[in-house]
Amino acid sequence: MEFELWYLIVVPVLFVAGWWFRGLDQRQRDTERQPGTYYKGINLLLNDQPDKAIDAFIEVVKLDPETIELHHALGNLFSRRGEFDRAVRIHNHLLNREDLPAHERALALFELGNDYLKAGIYDRAEDSFKRLLNEPEYHLDAMRALLKIYCTEKEWEKAIEIANTLEKQAGENHQVEVGHFYCELAAIQMRGKHFDKAREELNKALKVDRHSVRALMMLGDLSMLEKDPQTALQYWAKVETVSPEHLTLVMAAMAQAYDAIGQHEQALNLIHRALDDHSSAETLSIALDLITKSEGEESGKKLLQEELARRPSLWAYEKLSELKLKDNPQDADLQLLTTLLKPYVSRPGRYRCSHCGFKAKGFQWLCPGCSSWGSYSPKREEEV
Repeated sequence: MEFELWYLIVVPVLFVAGWWFRGLDQRQRDTERQPGTYYKGINLLLNDQPDKAIDAFIEVVKLDPETIELHHALGNLFSRRGEFDRAVRIHNHLLNREDLPAHERALALFELGNDYLKAGIYDRAEDSFKRLLNEPEYHLDAMRALLKIYCTEKEWEKAIEIANTLEKQAGENHQVEVGHFYCELAAIQMRGKHFDKAREELNKALKVDRHSVRALMMLGDLSMLEKDPQTALQYWAKVETVSPEHLTLVMAAMAQAYDAIGQHEQALNLIHRALDDHSSAETLSIALDLITKSEGEESGKKLLQEELARRPSLWAYEKLSELKLKDNPQDADLQLLTTLLKPYVSRPGRYRCSHCGFKAKGFQWLCPGCSSWGSYSPKREEEV
């Protein structure tokens, strides 16, 4: 009876001890295996093999779920690969840990906001960055991210507020951007035919950025909508003073305004001044169109001949050949010449962002590539 009692007590104890030592041995092996797998992942990452590195880091995380640094590394790798859903899960997992230190929690929230921002989930990105506004380490970065979100979402009033705050707190200069934000608000009012409110927004733009070419151009457009070409010309004349290279963008409208007030001679002077001071295929094209419409094709030919004498170009020669061909449609030599020249001049140049090089068919105030304001030259690429 005593033997049986001893047997019943000792055997379970030995079983539990064996199970515990087996688990300890397994944990020791996992611990020994973790650094090797970790360094393997680092090596793969350095060798530009992110897919294999991710597999290695996932294995380490399985061995030690408490490893915060590896969670961040995995989240960043997933984000770089465009797997934003997996990056979001990683960073949400960190945020749900009650034992996470405050600075690590802030970092995880910042990375989560960036995940949402890159994925285009702007409402959740905005919420994440707003929660970081009380974190001194991430306060300014969160505000910059919010500014980007508000610009993307076209929430211009919020963008103005954030930009003004950044100027005060970070000493950054956002005058040019804020000027454009007011212009965007003015454009909305103009589309709704609220001209007085539009003028208020444009005057705010000029108060922030007194060299805002866009605001001056829009004030001229607004005056034309109100049937006041004389005032429109005053604003557009300021465009030439502030930024002469932007004259090309308002030249046609200015010529029409001069004609509207019976000053055709002034329109012609404007055209010739533009050709003298800002010669380009774009300027010549606008001038040719205005001259032929107001004075006929013979005047257009004369203009092209004068330009060819001063500044020979394939574009002007091809346009002159086209006009001559209208008078002599049976001229085989002219037909062949215009056919040969057209492929070289029929493709208009593109406008190019000076910051990132993004090209656009039409003139842009905001670069679609890098989100820079006012970075496009008013001259097409081949004219720069």
